[in-house]
Amino acid sequence: MTTDIELQYFFDPFCGWCYASAPALAGLADRFPDRLRMLPSGLFVGARPISSISDHAWRNDQRIEVLTGQRFSKAYHQNVLLAPNGVFDSGPATLALTALGEHATHLEPRFLHAVQIARYVDGRDTSNVQEVATVAVQVAAEHGVELSAEIFAEKLRNDPALSERTLERMEETQRRMNILGIRGVPQLVARINGHAHVLSGEALYQGPAHLVAALDELCAVA
Repeated sequence: MTTDIELQYFFDPFCGWCYASAPALAGLADRFPDRLRMLPSGLFVGARPISSISDHAWRNDQRIEVLTGQRFSKAYHQNVLLAPNGVFDSGPATLALTALGEHATHLEPRFLHAVQIARYVDGRDTSNVQEVATVAVQVAAEHGVELSAEIFAEKLRNDPALSERTLERMEETQRRMNILGIRGVPQLVARINGHAHVLSGEALYQGPAHLVAALDELCAVA
């Protein structure tokens, strides 16, 4: 019997543990490009002073680095977490992911990884619309989609229809999380032959080979 599989990845662009699962997600995007569905939760959407979370975030990030090997640079600590008057808001990145996905859905996981690298390694302020637009346009160009950074940034700032579609998408994600009893992100759900299987965090943090093996095992008994 042919196995019907859809992979649902629940995340927020500013979630450090989602960054920890980036290598596994990249493997899924390569192995299942037409089966991977990105579900942004909106966990960190909404501007707040970064000073209110900077110490907690850095401690958590250091723990993630020790446990998973994902790098959080000094540039990120200095330029993002300790930025005077800095803002913490994953809204622009979530809008950009939706806008790119409307060109081609396979751009979404690529953009997520690129915007994570821009923030956590390069130390760029990805609460800033222009920075996010720059990353999005570069990812699009790498996959044959030509966009203007200026026009894309303006779309993120002033496109009510895009904002509404993104809000609806986050609400649908939250609805699905409630139905499945999921608390927090990242989470990966494999819907195999119509049945939902929530994979453990361990599978997400040990790289693509471990995750694909876990999925293959699920498919074998489905």
